[in-house]
Amino acid sequence: MKKMLLTTVLVLAGCTAYAHQGNFSGYFVDRTMRIDLFHTGGMGTEIVALDRIVADGVWPGSKTRLIDDTNLGHYLVEVIDLSSNRVIYTRGFATIFGEWETTGEAKRLHRTYHESLRIPWPRAAVQVVLKKRQSAGGFAEIWTTNIDPDSRFVNPVDLAPLGKVWTLFENGAPERKVDLLLIGEGYTSKEMKKFHHDAERLTKALFETEPFKSRKKDFNVRAIDIPAQSSGVSQPRADDFNRTPVSLEYNIFDSERYLLTYDNRALRDVASAAPYDFIEILVNEEQYGGGGIFNFQATTSVDTAFAEYVFIHEFGHHFAALADEYYTSPVAYETGGDGVRPEPWEPNVTALNDPDKLKWQELVAESTPLPTPWPKEHFEETSRNYQKRRAELRAANTPESEMNKLFYEVRDLMTPLLGEQEYSNTVGAFEGASYEATGLYRPEMDCIMFTRDDVGFCRVCSAAIEAVIDLYSE
Repeated sequence: MKKMLLTTVLVLAGCTAYAHQGNFSGYFVDRTMRIDLFHTGGMGTEIVALDRIVADGVWPGSKTRLIDDTNLGHYLVEVIDLSSNRVIYTRGFATIFGEWETTGEAKRLHRTYHESLRIPWPRAAVQVVLKKRQSAGGFAEIWTTNIDPDSRFVNPVDLAPLGKVWTLFENGAPERKVDLLLIGEGYTSKEMKKFHHDAERLTKALFETEPFKSRKKDFNVRAIDIPAQSSGVSQPRADDFNRTPVSLEYNIFDSERYLLTYDNRALRDVASAAPYDFIEILVNEEQYGGGGIFNFQATTSVDTAFAEYVFIHEFGHHFAALADEYYTSPVAYETGGDGVRPEPWEPNVTALNDPDKLKWQELVAESTPLPTPWPKEHFEETSRNYQKRRAELRAANTPESEMNKLFYEVRDLMTPLLGEQEYSNTVGAFEGASYEATGLYRPEMDCIMFTRDDVGFCRVCSAAIEAVIDLYSE
């Protein structure tokens, strides 16, 4: 008879020691354990409950970088060896629930979101701890469970593949490389050639962009063919609904351009057919849209004229926890308001509470003033006019080609405005970032995380990307 050990409790943070990096074979076997959770909250409550524990394929992650030292993520998972009370694995991540908490809706009602913790399969009983970042910057424990891998409550059987996996390029074993998985959504069986073309086109664009270009050898890229019954995905604002393999939809948090799936279980089941560290979902739609959540999912509509930009921008969120640096577009999130703001955990935004301790200080020249001057008022006036026209076009349900014309027009205005100033292409602290016009600052005047201008990632964003590459590759 199998042993039984599976307890779930809410506890205060305990005292544990971190194991040294490495020693994978001493603590784990070469498989992935997936811990599915229900995350419920709203109106001041937060409850985490276990759904199930299943096998999720081979372990794709590093076997030497087991402890995450990047300090990224709104949440952190820790795995503790019960025999030694040592932390043997950690990873930071973010969730849809964490984003939803910042919306006005979370003050009025409760919602539940499905999530997964993916860890190496332990050899012996472990404690899994879920921690949440606090306003002061550190993490506090909100949920924990003890897991015996031999328990009858753990399903060790791998799921049969739900789609066909194919490789765009491969540079080494999964545990030595960053493994990116592309999933096609809203493509019928007759449109699989289109998905292959879209996957190759967007992958090419990503690896023509630094620092991915210089670090291409550190990646593997695979894709999954999983046909849909009809083309496209759900667009609730257009009263156009669809049933697709991983349930992608526009209008997340009632934002017409925000494109994600709430169906985490379906997404994880499809993805389990291939080794992956990161997922980007290619959506067979023309309407502009995308989304990205750190260490969870990224999406892009493939037929918008700016698909390459969206693919790379959203991957920046998902891969390296990069914050949106823009602040004039409408969003569902409630802003921080007046007063002193806590320092954001995202690597490319700062509250600049202490300019002498700016987190990217090593990249700032001594002659650069902090805050750093830029034509903020001119930018905001131009952006307000653009947002008004964009809303009018969307409300009139005009063809997407008209929206693309507007995007090109704005890009032609913004590129010289942001690229021909005294402190253009300079690392500093430029006020206006992460949906806040004041009180938050971005590293450079322009960046792919700020506008659609053809400028790539700024130096701070590039450094953050390289740190994550180093965490997963050897």
